[in-house]
Amino acid sequence: MSIEVRNLIKKFDDRVVINDISFKVDDGEVLAIVGFSGSGKSTVLKLICGLIPFDSGEVITSEGDIAMVFQYSALFDSLTVADNIAFALRERKDLRKKFTESEIKNIVSQKLELVGLRGIENKFPSELSGGMQKRVSFARAIVTKPNSILYDEPTAGLDPMSSTLIEDYIVSLKREINAASIVVTHQMSTITRTADRVIMLYDGKIVFEGTPTELLKQENPYTKQFVTASLDGPMQMQA
Repeated sequence: MSIEVRNLIKKFDDRVVINDISFKVDDGEVLAIVGFSGSGKSTVLKLICGLIPFDSGEVITSEGDIAMVFQYSALFDSLTVADNIAFALRERKDLRKKFTESEIKNIVSQKLELVGLRGIENKFPSELSGGMQKRVSFARAIVTKPNSILYDEPTAGLDPMSSTLIEDYIVSLKREINAASIVVTHQMSTITRTADRVIMLYDGKIVFEGTPTELLKQENPYTKQFVTASLDGPMQMQA
């Protein structure tokens, strides 16, 4: 079991943002976490990878790295593509003396090829399209051979064709490295193309868990409202 969340609770001041949720993600599985804005989706990712502390509960992961792909790539503008991807290999204490520069160069080339971007090592992020920047962020995320990958809104701000390409790479990377993956999204195409299972959050709680097919059946008021993007239903947009 690569990721297991047990009875997780997170509060910001007096507001309970994540309210006693539990779920598991197996190796080679993609779990989509969906819900309207403000439902706590991205907070769950930050809790799992340790960016913010939780108040109670447990996060249990397999040994190895957890990689995070941020919503807007979060590349270093002043570094080349190669230096962005190699950053962890050069700067992490446990890795900085493990590889020679020649080995790092080969690793960077391999990861770029894996995401379909051969030969752009010397370009800067500003020279790339949004979709290409996102794929570079994928290459950076997998450079340490993680057991788990967390994607925060991976297709945000992309055109439909670029979104399809990114969705295909999420599935491809799952197969290549057998990682347990969590995709936070609100886009139906990302859910149906990438996810094996789906959980829906509302008001910090899980209100649905099942397959994408079961989500699309709209058999409870939460899934019906989400799939139809209706203003009528149990979920109210958060201020």
